[in-house]
Amino acid sequence: MSWNEPGGGNNRPRDPWGGNDQGPPDLDEALKKLQQRLSGLFGGRGGGGSGGGNASGRMSGALLGVIAAGAITVWALMGFYQLDEQERAIVLRFGEYAGTNQPGLQWNPPLIDEVIVVNTTKIRAAQVREVMLTQDENIVEVTMSLQYLIDNPENFVLKVRDPEVSLQHAAQSALRHVVGDSTMDLVLTEGRAAIAADVRERLQTYLDNYTTGIRISKINIDEGKPPAQVQGAFDDVIKAREDEERVKNEAQSYANGIVPEARGRAQRVLEEANAYQQQVMAQAEGEASRFSQLLEEYRKAPQVTRDRLYLDAMQTVMSNTNKVLVDVDGGNNVMYLPLDKLARPSGGRTAAGSSRSGLSERDLRDITERLKQELRRDIDVNDTRRSSR
Repeated sequence: MSWNEPGGGNNRPRDPWGGNDQGPPDLDEALKKLQQRLSGLFGGRGGGGSGGGNASGRMSGALLGVIAAGAITVWALMGFYQLDEQERAIVLRFGEYAGTNQPGLQWNPPLIDEVIVVNTTKIRAAQVREVMLTQDENIVEVTMSLQYLIDNPENFVLKVRDPEVSLQHAAQSALRHVVGDSTMDLVLTEGRAAIAADVRERLQTYLDNYTTGIRISKINIDEGKPPAQVQGAFDDVIKAREDEERVKNEAQSYANGIVPEARGRAQRVLEEANAYQQQVMAQAEGEASRFSQLLEEYRKAPQVTRDRLYLDAMQTVMSNTNKVLVDVDGGNNVMYLPLDKLARPSGGRTAAGSSRSGLSERDLRDITERLKQELRRDIDVNDTRRSSR
């Protein structure tokens, strides 16, 4: 028999949910039971329920309270964070700027505040490569690298939508402006440092006007070169300029070495000439003074002075020669050789025992004996002639 068929003591259909009432469940009654349970959870009385039902409601309320307290604790702990010395935190409360937190332990309510941490000391890098016209209408390709840091975190996060893209655009604009006012030679050779300084000053002005909060720390012009189509010709030009500079440096170095040397030699010649002039003048003055003194002595004693002058002159002449001629009255002149000087060893002997003159001691003794005999014979002949007269 089906559940809706009549049976029992009455003709009403049977309740499939086990109730005594016949028909579908009442929704109002179900909502009322749920309300009673919630009121029991928060300390209310269920009203109309049994004692067991109230105990079950109280247990369910306690469990839900523990769960709620744990959720609140987790939510509170999620709000703590630590900022390092180089970091700053931008706080947005419901999307509106609420302040900037400094280094240390901080807390902000999660899901309410949005915290954006910014490192203000980290050096960031970017690079720009552009092909542009110079002032003399030449095309050059310039590669520039720049380093920057975040100086104002509020402006960096809030004032500009994408500050790093703005930095790229501003760097390109500043580079084009400076290179456009420079010549190609300046860009390719010695003008890179000046160009980098000008670009940095102009770029920082742009960034300050845009309120990006970025500060440029360093800019380098890494490379400046002509287009690839004419690279060979430009390399030849640069090489020729380098050769010219090298030759100039070598010539300057040679001039720096030869000119002081020539000036030194000229100064030495002048000093020697002055010294020679003073020497000759002093010698002439001394000779003149000596002659005057001799003249005075000659007037006092002419014969004695004459003999003295003769003897001095002979001494001067004889001291400068190794051969002496002795005038013998009535006979042949005799040549006197300084045998003592010939026999004196000067500079040492050779391995054969000979002197510097090439004669041995024995030969010198023989020559000396023969000369002595000749001199004795001449002296005897002269004595005989004098006695016969």
